[in-house]
Amino acid sequence: MYLLTFIVKRLLWLVPSVFGIIVITFVISHVIPADPVRLAAGDTATPEQVAALREELGFDRPLVVQLWYYVQNLVQGDLGESLFTGRPVVEDLLGRLPATIELTLVAMIFSIVVGIPLGVVSALRRNSLLDHVVRIVTVSGLAIASFWLGIMLQLAFAMHFDWLPLGGRFDGFPPPTVTGFLLIDTLIDGDWEGFGNAFSHLLLPALTLAFPALATIVRFTRAGVLDVIQSPYVLHERAMGFPPSVIVWKYVLRNALVATVTQIGLLFGILLAGAVVIEAVFDWPGLGYYAVNSIVMSDYNAVLGFTVWAGVIYMLVNLAVDVVLVLIDPRRSAA
Repeated sequence: MYLLTFIVKRLLWLVPSVFGIIVITFVISHVIPADPVRLAAGDTATPEQVAALREELGFDRPLVVQLWYYVQNLVQGDLGESLFTGRPVVEDLLGRLPATIELTLVAMIFSIVVGIPLGVVSALRRNSLLDHVVRIVTVSGLAIASFWLGIMLQLAFAMHFDWLPLGGRFDGFPPPTVTGFLLIDTLIDGDWEGFGNAFSHLLLPALTLAFPALATIVRFTRAGVLDVIQSPYVLHERAMGFPPSVIVWKYVLRNALVATVTQIGLLFGILLAGAVVIEAVFDWPGLGYYAVNSIVMSDYNAVLGFTVWAGVIYMLVNLAVDVVLVLIDPRRSAA
């Protein structure tokens, strides 16, 4: 029961948070000097045509009135129409969402599966050669710009060795859409060649996106294990004759992962933001690529829609992380 109450409280906090995101993004997008109506009308449009289009789109109204109508439509699930694609923003986002989620999930899973064991081993072999190498790699992961790393990987593995595709998501016709995730859809279709095709396209952008997240997870896991392993109960378990592997992986790791799990929730939002750059570098047809094009073309509705979706996804992921933390340590539900 306490877990349900905890979830309801967190969900109630989503409402003012989402509203704050909408207001801030709406105001920022409407005070920049670029005129989306002029861009949408084209260079050959007359002032009268621009004025008519501005009135049709509602850009002639006061900013507060525009915000009010936008929030009203948003509550009904209407994010407006893109000024340049001419389609509802919801349809554009839904069409590109699976690509971004697949890329982000693969990057996150790789970071967790590799980062946590690597952090544990690095802590257990503190100040060894392996520990020093891991720390150098983690510092590099936090210092290197993702777009530069992506370009270097493209030059090495796509252009020099010709092992992996330079960009895109799939060569040829994609499998029938079931989930929108190409790795899953190819398996459902029984197309192993298509699975390899999709995986080869996913590998470079996922590794590029995962590198800074991997570095963060390794650092927090290492610090957590070093802190917990010196606890009195660990010394007691050693004195009782428990095998070291049981002590580390069953008892130490559970308490050491509290900070790491918190960071994983924050990292998911960072990966979503990083996907904007990575998708542009690798021509990945996801939300990030759509957001970049929308910003360049001053497509306000598309930019607002992407921001709202990204904010909601980020908050829901953090809610899931809070639930996991409560399951690990029930005392947190009282916070």
